[in-house]
Amino acid sequence: MKLAGLSAIITGASQGLGLEIAKHYLQEGANVALCARDAKKLAEAQEELWLYAKNKAQLIAIPADVSKPEQVDLLVNAAMEAFGKIDILVANAGVYGPKGPIDEIDWDEWSQAIDINVKGTVLPCCAVLPHMKKQGYGKIIILSGGGATKPMPNLSAYATSKAAVVRFAETLAEEVGAYNIDVNTIAPGALNTRLLEEVLEAGPEKIGAAFYAQFLKQKQTGGTSLDVPAEFCVFLATSESDGITGKLLSVLWDPWQKFPSMIEQLKTSDIYTLRRIVPADRGENWGEIR
Repeated sequence: MKLAGLSAIITGASQGLGLEIAKHYLQEGANVALCARDAKKLAEAQEELWLYAKNKAQLIAIPADVSKPEQVDLLVNAAMEAFGKIDILVANAGVYGPKGPIDEIDWDEWSQAIDINVKGTVLPCCAVLPHMKKQGYGKIIILSGGGATKPMPNLSAYATSKAAVVRFAETLAEEVGAYNIDVNTIAPGALNTRLLEEVLEAGPEKIGAAFYAQFLKQKQTGGTSLDVPAEFCVFLATSESDGITGKLLSVLWDPWQKFPSMIEQLKTSDIYTLRRIVPADRGENWGEIR
């Protein structure tokens, strides 16, 4: 079992990808603390997940809003009390937020999306870091996505927050590298989850005809299997990925199965990171001021 003896916290774990990651972690022998805002759905998820627990793995479920510091502290304290340590954090909780042009959407909804997606990533990281630093090891896996690398008109809260967590992960990776804590963000692919249904319900009037057609086609073709990003999250939680840190990794497009043999290259390269493009990168000479 790849994760035997390890303990993980997974946020946004009552459904969708978070639930699938929990299944894979339990099957690989990890202790898992589930977290989500909806206590009823979380209890149902916990009941379902008992079927996947292997090797006497422990499973607890703590309702929490990860954008609230006091609730995050309760979550982490509960995991520490149950497991005695925290080796892995999967920051998966996230929302699309309001849909429509920025000057027409509800500002409170926009701000709430930023709170959930950004603060709901940063706060769990802050809460687990003292424990990971003390033990001199840890894995932090943050869910990002296409919103980090390209404009997403009419989904500005989502795009803004997903770019923000990538730069946060890059920064945090440098802060905690001396403690053998790896921090990465992943783009999981086009998943058919509740977020997809939410966008389709908004309709082309709010998200634009092009995006609506894209998401509709995704639903019709089935999208990416949840099993694929969940397997990648298992890899990033194992010692095989030790030293891979500060990266934005695509589950579908990057050759992550080869990464264990490429550790030194990855350590010294800015490949798989957010960077500004300058004219020279595109073969242009615009007379930059040095």
